[in-house]
Amino acid sequence: MAVGKEIRGKIKSVENTKKITKAMEMVAASKMRKAQERMRSARPYADKIRNITAHLSEANPEYRSPYMRTGGTSRAVGFIVVTTDKGLCGGLNTNVLRAVTTKMKEVQSAGGTIQAVAIGNKGLGFLNRIGASVVSQAVQLGDAPQLEKLIGPVKTMLDAFVAGKLDAVYLCFTRFINTMKQEPLVEQLLPLSSARLEQTAAEKKAYGWDYLYEPDAATVIDELLTRYIEALVYQAVAENMASEQSARMVAMKAATDNAGTLIGELKLVYNKTRQAAITKELSEIVGGAAAISG
Repeated sequence: MAVGKEIRGKIKSVENTKKITKAMEMVAASKMRKAQERMRSARPYADKIRNITAHLSEANPEYRSPYMRTGGTSRAVGFIVVTTDKGLCGGLNTNVLRAVTTKMKEVQSAGGTIQAVAIGNKGLGFLNRIGASVVSQAVQLGDAPQLEKLIGPVKTMLDAFVAGKLDAVYLCFTRFINTMKQEPLVEQLLPLSSARLEQTAAEKKAYGWDYLYEPDAATVIDELLTRYIEALVYQAVAENMASEQSARMVAMKAATDNAGTLIGELKLVYNKTRQAAITKELSEIVGGAAAISG
């Protein structure tokens, strides 16, 4: 039964694949819980530094940080593209890169130029393929993002914006909503909008004293805004990693289920083939016996 042997080989191959995808699903589930905890623990820091910066900005209204300036003349836009280092996570990277491509086409159609910072191997490969100008990169971040690896690439964009070489900077990543849903986002990072630093009535009442700045208001506010922007990028990377593990877990579960379905179909084909071979042999034996007795 050459055909039956070939089908048995396919069944064995799919079973081995199923074991691998099941193991990857379990690993992704474990990493997903840790990534979600890391993502949630980073949120209070970003909220706190936003409140402090907003208080200081309101206390010193005569100074306006260059991070909040508008009306540049370079007509250049920067993109910080956050993707994963590895694949096998469904359409996670495809969705965010599609959104990035759409935004880049809008900028280019308006006559603007583009600079990009790639965080993650998949985004770096994509930007190189489309011929975008990649001024900095951060890859191989591992399972836990390290802020010191992100500061360098982020500072490249901040310095270019402060120097007036960029009109705006966009942060592109995948926001984690829940295990089954992740949302690709392309949101404006610079210039910082007043909505980002807007405070609620309760937050405004929490602090009511005047501030003494050392060495001066400009240095303090700019330094805090820099920390705030870095916190936003770190939060985006943490959200993207949580989304990555969730998407990988779902993708591997789907692959495992599909492998189980395929194994069932192959076994059915194998049983039908074996039954047909047995029936054929029996028919030959009966026919031979009939010919001898006749």
